[in-house]
Amino acid sequence: MTSLSLSLPDIATQSSQHSLPLDWVGMCGIALPLQVEGRSLSAHASAGVSLDEGAARGIHMSRLYLALEALEHQPLSLPLIRQTLEQFLSSHQGLSRSAYLRLEFDHLLKRPALISPLAGWKRYPVRLDAQLKDEMFHVELSVDIPYSSTCPCSAALARQLIQAQFDQDFASQPLDRDSVRQWLGSSSGIVATPHSQRSMAKLQVRPGTDAWPLTELIDQAEQALGTAVQTAVKRADEQAFALANGQNLMFCEDAARRLHLALRQLPWVSAFSVRVEHAESLHAHDAVAVSRWRW
Repeated sequence: MTSLSLSLPDIATQSSQHSLPLDWVGMCGIALPLQVEGRSLSAHASAGVSLDEGAARGIHMSRLYLALEALEHQPLSLPLIRQTLEQFLSSHQGLSRSAYLRLEFDHLLKRPALISPLAGWKRYPVRLDAQLKDEMFHVELSVDIPYSSTCPCSAALARQLIQAQFDQDFASQPLDRDSVRQWLGSSSGIVATPHSQRSMAKLQVRPGTDAWPLTELIDQAEQALGTAVQTAVKRADEQAFALANGQNLMFCEDAARRLHLALRQLPWVSAFSVRVEHAESLHAHDAVAVSRWRW
């Protein structure tokens, strides 16, 4: 029987009709298990290299795919990612001088309720972009963090309307504690409420060391914002959340500044970009603020 392996054509080794280098050639949407902070999770990878040899027809995509296997069996780390990129290049000697890798996954954290003993899972979308070019290794870590924001301007306008309603309702009667207390607990008394919205902080950081403690980054950001969205709640938790929002009024500018100061406290972060988006409930558009440091 003739061995088929001796006769299989390798079209990629043929010369291209057009001698033109390409910046990036590879694959995206590759299913891949990863080990992050002691847990196994499902991820998607994009892997590629530059095609600097313009006369070459293509790259060896299977070699990139096989190199990703190293990520399955070890905890995800920056040295491991660099090793993988080096493998991309060593398997494409003479063809490529740059290698790229993107990993996307959801980081799941179990979060306790504010008051009750309940707890639930929250997902934080994460993206890690790595590049090895001219022996320079570059990594960016991105994470999206949802939170609640209550508009300070809306709160002030609501308080003014409540004061006006109070003046109207009690203009011709003497004040006593019970009647005022009953009025404060009625919809006829509290005639206006400030508007809140689900908001999103989009963080991009450059690790300055081999460490990249993802949970620490998320915790630091949520602590700075003060009104992280909740998972499982009872009425006591919902009331505590309303209190937290009422005592934590913020514009998008406030949120961006808080996050900037919080990220500056992380010694492993060498640079960052912060973008906050408040999905306005008043407007049909969103409010956005951006802050960068060494970016």
